[in-house]
Amino acid sequence: MNVKIINRSSNELPHYSTEHAAGMDLRANLIEEVILEPLDRKLIPTGLFIEIPIGYEAQVRPRSGLAIKMGITVLNSPGTIDADYRGEIMVILINLSSEKFVVKHGERIAQMILASHEIVTWEKVEVLEDTTRGKGGFGHTGKH
Repeated sequence: MNVKIINRSSNELPHYSTEHAAGMDLRANLIEEVILEPLDRKLIPTGLFIEIPIGYEAQVRPRSGLAIKMGITVLNSPGTIDADYRGEIMVILINLSSEKFVVKHGERIAQMILASHEIVTWEKVEVLEDTTRGKGGFGHTGKH
């Protein structure tokens, strides 16, 4: 799939790090470092603008290494970028650790996945088909 991209940063374009990777790393585009204090959240620019094909979305997700090692994650995970959005890709980072974290220019801060999606047409009905689960909700199976 070809996707048009404008890169207004000095960072390389997002790319797949391994042959079968699903996500591409997004990098911070900063003039100066950003400090995330514990429980602080900040909007981090990437300098990237993309034209996503209709029927697709871009999902912005945390990087597992940052999450486990540093307690840094994407607040609205996964963040959705719609096909009609033409603004800069921004990442909402939050520091869930007890120590400050410094975001530097060029640092890999999140990953982005392009995924197809369906357009829903609602069909109003009075009754839904029954299933074994039925109305069973959170924790109804007794399993952890």
